[in-house]
Amino acid sequence: MVHQPKRCAKERVRLLLLGLAVVDVQDRVVAALRDAGLSDVQARLSIAPVHQVIPHSVLAEIEAFVRLFDRITTREAWQTTVTVDAAEVARVARPETCFFSAWDFHVPPDRPSEWQLVEFNDNGSGFLLAALLNRHHFELGNVAQRGSIEAPASYDSFAAKLLAMIRAEGEAFFGEPLHGPVLILDDRESMQVGRFRQELVLLQRICRAAGWISEIASPSETKWDGKCLFHDDTPIRFVVNRSTDFLWEGEEFSAVRAAYESRSVYVAPNPFTYSTRSDKRLLEWLSTQVRDSEVGILPEERKFLGAHVPETRLLREENVDELVSQRDSLFFKPCHGFASHGLLPGARVGRTRLRRLLKKGHAYVAQRSAPKSRLSTSDGVELWVDLRVWAYRGERFLLSGRASRKPDGLDLSPPGGWLATYAESLPNRDDER
Repeated sequence: MVHQPKRCAKERVRLLLLGLAVVDVQDRVVAALRDAGLSDVQARLSIAPVHQVIPHSVLAEIEAFVRLFDRITTREAWQTTVTVDAAEVARVARPETCFFSAWDFHVPPDRPSEWQLVEFNDNGSGFLLAALLNRHHFELGNVAQRGSIEAPASYDSFAAKLLAMIRAEGEAFFGEPLHGPVLILDDRESMQVGRFRQELVLLQRICRAAGWISEIASPSETKWDGKCLFHDDTPIRFVVNRSTDFLWEGEEFSAVRAAYESRSVYVAPNPFTYSTRSDKRLLEWLSTQVRDSEVGILPEERKFLGAHVPETRLLREENVDELVSQRDSLFFKPCHGFASHGLLPGARVGRTRLRRLLKKGHAYVAQRSAPKSRLSTSDGVELWVDLRVWAYRGERFLLSGRASRKPDGLDLSPPGGWLATYAESLPNRDDER
């Protein structure tokens, strides 16, 4: 008993030193990100002071799921059926594949094999932030010393991957090597105050380093002369689209829309890719078997989908009462939402609110809640984390995550924020022997 206070004091000192070490690593990671061109980090874009490691077995299953998702959503039966009621601009099939497509998953902490796809984005923000964060946290936090972890690519290697994907898309679309220019398109407000506006500049630098002319512009800054799309006096053939006007409904998109419909310009993502892959109404088709025969989903595919896509239903007048009765286990999401805008936990929803959404024409889906993983900071603050997987044509090339301060939403205020995320490496068979 006499020595217990000393042990407690030592433990307090150990925890204090651990906390100081974490703070030091965090400060150095933030400084490195700012030096790389992301000066908004921590001011407007929070970085979590922890990291997550995804088991190899879980990632192998998720990668198989991504390939299944790609197979299903590129089938003619799927594309024709899901676009029947889409806007006219979204009904004509297109060959583009967005190179920053992102799948968002929740991985239950005690049952990681029961991971769930909560949504897909073919306009996923944060891919350059994630690449930089993963590498700097790996190097500055000595992550490699803590277990078998797949080393993330250096930023230069990651940039080379992006360029290879852009070149592949350009050559597939035009039938010849891409020589530029590359226009990075975003909404004017996002270019001025958006959290990821500096990521646009990083992408522009990567394109310019490849020898291409590259500019950042809003849709209203483009012109169509009947034959060619222009930004200022520069003819544009390749457009990286970051706008959240997913169906190009605004008048400012008239020039881009005309060029797109002429099929003389590559644009990704676009209304067709959005309507066949990202619209959250599609989660109802993926999570239930009602339309399987129409869209060509096979029984073995349905089994995989059923295990990993939480039940999702489109809000309709006839199911309001049923959804309200189940609201404690549901989240309500706007069909065309992004970045958690408009997300409604079931506890905040009643009949009146749902009917008001329907009356105003706001399309929503109700999705069965899927538990997230949990991490704790050195100060003992609990965070709920998700997993974002970026893949191109069925192949994973980047992992990331977001740590929220609450389980039922996306509160990325400190100590929450974007999360360094790593893949567990394959075991070394020689070591096992």
